[in-house]
Amino acid sequence: MNRDILTAIQENVHTFSKGQRKIASFILESYDKAAFMTASRLGKKVGVSESTVVRFAFELGYDGYPDMQRSLQKMIRNRLTTVQRIEVTNDRLGDQDLLSMVLQSDIEKIRMTLEELDRDSFEKAVDAIVSARKIYIIGVRSSAAIASFLHFYFNLIFENVVLVSASTASEVFESLLWVGEGDVVIGVSFPRYSSRTVRAMSFARDRGATTIAITDGEASPLFPISRYALMARSDMASFVDSLVAPLSLVNALLVAVSQRRNDDLARTFRTLEGIWDEYGVYEKA
Repeated sequence: MNRDILTAIQENVHTFSKGQRKIASFILESYDKAAFMTASRLGKKVGVSESTVVRFAFELGYDGYPDMQRSLQKMIRNRLTTVQRIEVTNDRLGDQDLLSMVLQSDIEKIRMTLEELDRDSFEKAVDAIVSARKIYIIGVRSSAAIASFLHFYFNLIFENVVLVSASTASEVFESLLWVGEGDVVIGVSFPRYSSRTVRAMSFARDRGATTIAITDGEASPLFPISRYALMARSDMASFVDSLVAPLSLVNALLVAVSQRRNDDLARTFRTLEGIWDEYGVYEKA
């Protein structure tokens, strides 16, 4: 179902039963909380049975309650303010063990990423990176940590890597001034998506560069402007973005690229080890 679920509810409210209207009213008023409730919990909240909630999902054209819930979560993930994130997380946690819930959620996101990742896009992205004339990497706000990590290791593998400065909009385009055919631009963005990253990727695509997105799904604004999209599941842990699965995907990308550059990389690190030892970069055991 591709329509916005809130629109679908408003259009069909006159066909709902009394119990279904209660569900509809709660979702319309508190969709941020409803998106993360089980069918049982949602039913208790509005005073109807779990089966009424499930029938409500079918009434809207979904395959079941989990399908409707995914639609809600996808719709709101980029809409929630920081305050709403905190409220939703507090509501999700309840009396559960916080440590176990957060770590188990991260484990689940890695598992889902592994199952859903397009292997062909991954291999083609690796090919493009290895053969690129120049590699640009952009990620801002929380995604800056992943972009910086990727740049650190790519800079040890390649001579032609640029971490796009994104302090201001003008700096982004100044960094991409000479981008064009033969170049690769890697954009990293997860909800709430950065408009600066989206504009930079769109600019690079229009200049003929190969655009590679590291993002969370087809609903991402990076998806339609990227030649290759590498998807990793993300989530929110309160106001914090959980980026464990995206970082794991980046690790796999680094290993795949390094294998293609194995001989050159060995020579590079022999040189680096000498420099690190000479200048005491690392403490000796």
